[in-house]
Amino acid sequence: MSFKALETDDFVVSADSITAGLWYGNEPTTTTFYTSSTQVAGSSGNYYINIYNENTYENIQFAIAYGDVDGSGSELYNASVAGKSPSSTIYGQYRSLVLGDENAEFTFDGASSASPNFYVISVDRNRYKESLFPGSMTLTLEGPNGDSINLTDNSQVVSTVSFNDAGRVFQVVQGSAGTVTDTTSVGGGTNGYSASGSYGWFLPDIATIILSADALNADSTDGGIELGTLRQSNTNNANPGRLYDAIVDGASFTMNSQETITSDFVFVRPRSSEFNYSENPSFISGSTGEVIYSDFINNPQVYITTVGLYNDNSELLAVAKLSKPLLKDFTKEALVRVKLDF
Repeated sequence: MSFKALETDDFVVSADSITAGLWYGNEPTTTTFYTSSTQVAGSSGNYYINIYNENTYENIQFAIAYGDVDGSGSELYNASVAGKSPSSTIYGQYRSLVLGDENAEFTFDGASSASPNFYVISVDRNRYKESLFPGSMTLTLEGPNGDSINLTDNSQVVSTVSFNDAGRVFQVVQGSAGTVTDTTSVGGGTNGYSASGSYGWFLPDIATIILSADALNADSTDGGIELGTLRQSNTNNANPGRLYDAIVDGASFTMNSQETITSDFVFVRPRSSEFNYSENPSFISGSTGEVIYSDFINNPQVYITTVGLYNDNSELLAVAKLSKPLLKDFTKEALVRVKLDF
């Protein structure tokens, strides 16, 4: 066995971005949406509803939740304690996760004041490896009056990316697959909104979409779909159910996932004078340590089949197998590239 110390320029690091369909089966678009009556009626149904791709209820695609800073829109935990309900818990959860401050408020782009309530679409963790792929989303929503909109993110048109505690932040706007079609209609000055076009936030690094209830509740002339958020106490799943109905009626949700694969390339260079002898029993006598065949003394013929990478303590860290044995003697040099993905 022979060893050779690697130099700094023998290492090269490369990073490649790989995209794939987000939904079950690596499909980019899903058109079927199911809820489980068992899950909705259970304790978790007070906070969110899971959306499945088929009525076997095995593969969760995403979850829908509703948050309200005042606890409206869901039943109070205790009738004598105002403002404490599943919707206030959801609001506080995402305030901590996204804003990192329990006293902060959600103020979406163009809004003249903080938004007291919002809808959340949270993609199931099994659907992606690293993050959502900005610019790939098309979410079609149809309101109870038949008004519909296509929503995407503005990642393809912004010059500077914004960040918060949840990572990258993009605005949700009208459009498809990253192509913005309308940035001047949302709110129309009503519901506390200026003509900014923002329907909420697209947060690819935590696979979450937060949609402003005010924007979706605007009428069609103001860019909304009149979703009709309930601001009084009611059954817990009523507001998530309204967004679910809008998604079902829109019947199309397209998005891709994104993963960065980092590769270490290690270049091993056996020079002409190196790695020409072997400790294999067919080459050297195990009892005397002598070369068995005298021709191999001055003109050895060996085959390289394996490259082992060791640390400074001679501990084996990785093994690379060559696709076929590589002939090596004093007249040949080789360059073996080892690729480590992680």
